[in-house]
This record gives sequence, structure tokens and C-alpha cells, in this order.
Amino acid sequence: MPDAAEYGDEESNTLGNIARAVGGLDLPHFESLGLGNITPIKGIKPVPYCQAAWGKMAEMSCGKDTTTGHWELMGLVTEQPFPVYPRGFPPDLIERFEQAIGRRVLGNKVASGTEIIDELGAEHVSTGRPIVYTSADSVFQIAAHEEVIPLEELYRICRVAREMLTGPHGVARVIARPFLGEPGRFVRTENRKDYSLEPPGITALDLLVKHGHETTGIGKIKDIFAGRGITRHIPSKNNAAGIRHIIDVIDSQVRGLVLANLVDFDTKYGHRNDPEGYSLALQEFDRAIPEMTNRLRDDDILVLTADHGCDPTTCSTDHSREYVPLLVVGKRVRGGTNLGVRESFADLGKTVLELLGVEGEGMPGQSFAGLLFG
Repeated sequence: MPDAAEYGDEESNTLGNIARAVGGLDLPHFESLGLGNITPIKGIKPVPYCQAAWGKMAEMSCGKDTTTGHWELMGLVTEQPFPVYPRGFPPDLIERFEQAIGRRVLGNKVASGTEIIDELGAEHVSTGRPIVYTSADSVFQIAAHEEVIPLEELYRICRVAREMLTGPHGVARVIARPFLGEPGRFVRTENRKDYSLEPPGITALDLLVKHGHETTGIGKIKDIFAGRGITRHIPSKNNAAGIRHIIDVIDSQVRGLVLANLVDFDTKYGHRNDPEGYSLALQEFDRAIPEMTNRLRDDDILVLTADHGCDPTTCSTDHSREYVPLLVVGKRVRGGTNLGVRESFADLGKTVLELLGVEGEGMPGQSFAGLLFG
């Protein structure tokens, strides 16, 4: 995005840089939808008569984190960025947290999640002290070995942190980061859990529920919105499970809005600076696209987008301030339609409301529903 330099992301281009790093992406189904029309990507050709309507969206909010991105997708723009802690959390805050949980902590610094468990995991195992760390994003992360601090105790500790971290210290998310293994061979498990701030304003999810629509969250969606505006929650710990759940829901009688987050792109590849792994994960999803699109009913619409960038080729291991791709496909959607450069992720939330017949009630964003049908 034009303001990427303000976030230290002037060199970031998630899809373009991954493609260059691996010698080109092989994503035939994404190509047929029109991904190559959005931006130059090595290996992905532009397709004038593609299956999907296509474009890209700019982030209006201040930030580049998961919570900010998802909230804006659902019509809530964050004007004041969440607090970040490039030098760790204030000592008095950590002291109050230690008193509240009855344990001293390790770490309290900015770190990669995999690196900090390699650095401090052995000491944690020998002392029972949880590892607290943060990143360039607004997160308070707590790592613990599942055989040292059982999951339910780790989750309790995170809830304590969430209750404390309000007001000036109202971080976007408290994240439980459990791991297993032995020193030198620690691995994070899929039992991560996020504790987000409750959205401070009305979202499209709230309005849909108010008007009697079902809203299904797959993966960490429920956590991101602090449970609000979600009528049905489907847990999912990785991309493969998330893809399966999406297909199952398309086949089911569930309708309304289904919102899914595929977490592996970030956690396993983007944050770990693994472009090869990222490209393989994209191929996995690409193979599933026909299974999704072929199952769509006459009035179903599938939207593929993102909540931020996470370029695995830069020196940073954090999210990146980028435009996000927008692909919209359905039996009634006019393929090949250029949706342009949308000024806000909130355009998607406004479009969803219009498609489901719900008044936006002054929410930000401009619907592109009128462009979708020929």
C-alpha cells in the first residue's frame, strides 16, 4: 500500500515475492478465477475472461494485524491503532500479572514464537514459569509446555491477562501458545487460542444476527470477534481442516454468512519466513477450489480475500501493510468483472449486507454488489 513505509513494509509483496522466491507459483485454479489480473505474479497469467469478479482492497484502519483486518472486513474501521510494545511490556504491568497468576514469567520481549521457545523453553520446563512475549503486532502471547502447564491452566492464565489488558494497555489479542517436545526439539501445537478485545462498535455480523441471519465462524473467527455476532462456531486447527469445513458447510443446509480463516498461511509459513512452505499451502488450497465452486448453489457466492499481508521473504517475521486480493465467484456472478481498487476492506462487509438484504445503518464502505451481476 502507499503508506507501507510507515509500517516498515515498503519491500513487502506477499504473493509477488513468494512467486519470485520459488521460481513461479503453480495455481491453475486461482489463475482461472483471475488472481493474475490483480497484480503481476510470476507463474500466474492474467485471464481476461476469468471465472471471478476481481479487484483488490486497501486497509483504511490504522494497523496491519489480524483483529484490525477482520473487524474492517466486517465494517468496523479502527482509527486509533492498538498499543504495541517494541521494548516489552512495562515492568509494573508484568508485576501485576505475575501476582494475579501466582507465577513469575520469562521473556517479556519482542520475539518470534518459534525462536523464543528454543531460547527459553528449557528454562520454562525446569522452572514452570510461562514465557511472555510480543511482536510488532498488538499481542500479549503466553507460551507454555503442555506437560508443564496444562492447557486449561494456560487458558486460565490468558483469561487473567485479557481481563487486565484494557484501556491504555488494551492489546488486540492475548494468545495462548502451547508447545511440546524436548530442548532443541520444541514444536508448537495446534491448541493455540486467541482472546480478543470485544469490538468497540457494530459490525456486519451484529447486524446480520439482529435481522435473523445465521453467521458461521470457522477457525479463529469466533475468537477474533470475542464471540459476538457468531451464531455457530466450527473449531479448526489447520488449513486442511478449515478447507474441509468450508466444503461441508457449502453442502449443508447452513446459509447466511460463513466466515473462515485459514491460519497456516500465517503461523506456519508467513511468520516463519518460509516461502516454499507458503507456496505449497497455496497449492493445497488451489486444488480445493473446484470442489468449492462446483458445489455452490444458484444463489451462493464465494469470496476469497485476506486480512493483511504476511510476506515470508522479507527480514521481518510480522504482518505486512498490503492491499489484499479480492475474488468473488458464483453461478450468477459475472466473471471477468474488474471491481477496481476498493478504498476499504469495509466494502466487503457492506456488500455482504446488501446481498443478504440488511440495511447498513451508516456503516463505512461502499457495496460492490451492483457490479457482480450481468
